[in-house]
This record gives sequence, C-alpha cells and structure tokens, in this order.
Amino acid sequence: MQKIKDRHILGIVSGLCGSIVKTAIDEISLRKKISQRSYRETAAGVWVSSRKEATSWKGNLLGGMMDTGLSMLGGIIKVNLLSNNGRDHYITKGAFYGVTYGAIVGALMSGFSTNKVKPKDASSNLSYILGNAAYGMVTTVVASKIGDDSIFDSQPINDSAKPTIQTTEQRLKSNSHTYSPNYNSDNDVLNQYLN
Repeated sequence: MQKIKDRHILGIVSGLCGSIVKTAIDEISLRKKISQRSYRETAAGVWVSSRKEATSWKGNLLGGMMDTGLSMLGGIIKVNLLSNNGRDHYITKGAFYGVTYGAIVGALMSGFSTNKVKPKDASSNLSYILGNAAYGMVTTVVASKIGDDSIFDSQPINDSAKPTIQTTEQRLKSNSHTYSPNYNSDNDVLNQYLN
C-alpha cells in the first residue's frame, strides 16, 4: 500500500476516520438514551437561531459538516504534533489529544451565547468524552499507520539549537580560561531553518 506523504492530506484523512468512529459512538449513545444531544445538534446550535432548527434534518446536516470539518482540522494538528514529537505511545497520545481537543471545541461551542443546544447533563458530556477519546486514538493510529515515514523523520529544532546561556560549569571553567564550548556548525539545523 502506498503511504500518504503530505501532512495536510494525512491529517484530513485521519481526522475523517476519527470523526466516523466518534459519530458512531455518538449515535449508539443517543439510541441507548445515554446522551440527550448529538454532536451534530450541538454544533448546529452555534449557527442556527433555535433548538427546533438545530434538531431538523438541515440543522443536523449543518452540524455534521461543522463537526467533520473540526475533526479534520484536529487531524491536521495531530499529524503536526506527531511529526514534531514522534509516533511512540500513539494510543496514549491519541486518547489524551482527543479528550483535550474535544473539551476545547466543546467548551467553545457551548460557550457561544447563541448556542441553543448546550448539553448540560453529565451523561451526555461523559459520552462526548468517550467519543473524543476514541476520535483521538483512531486519528492517531490512522495517521501513524498510513503516513509515510518521511513525514515523521524531521528532527526537532530544539535538539540542534545552540544553547544561549552557559551552564554554571561552563562559566566556572571559562573563567579559568581552560574551557571553551565547541559547537559543530556542520550539524546546525537551526541555521538551516533560519537561512
């Protein structure tokens, strides 16, 4: 299988896969009466003027599109985080990211004064947390598995940056004029990015 070499496309695809799983969990939660409101209704509540409109099929379509778009944006962000921080422990990183990203998006959506469909019950919010954790895990696993290794090979800039402040040991040795830090300019990644 040919792997995806573009970070943006990889983020969109992995975010979409995570969104599908999150939506499936949301649907199951609604049908079992665990959650009172779907992601779609909550997202639509930001853009429409009444709860009735948010729960209509047009409101559900609008909310679904907004939720999927935010999930794809989250996928792009997650791919960039994986590129900078590595793919190890991707299940743990994915669950943490999903819950955190979902909490931020949920807080923003619920915080708008125009939102007529804010979930206020604990079971709906717990269902959202479960869905967001699954979203993060699936997004991270998909990105890690179908992304080309070259996307994740970039060395962090901080690993090659020259120190700007001497350590105490360096200062003490430099005062005795016996120590001089030696920096290898052949491997100076920071200068490559800045020039």
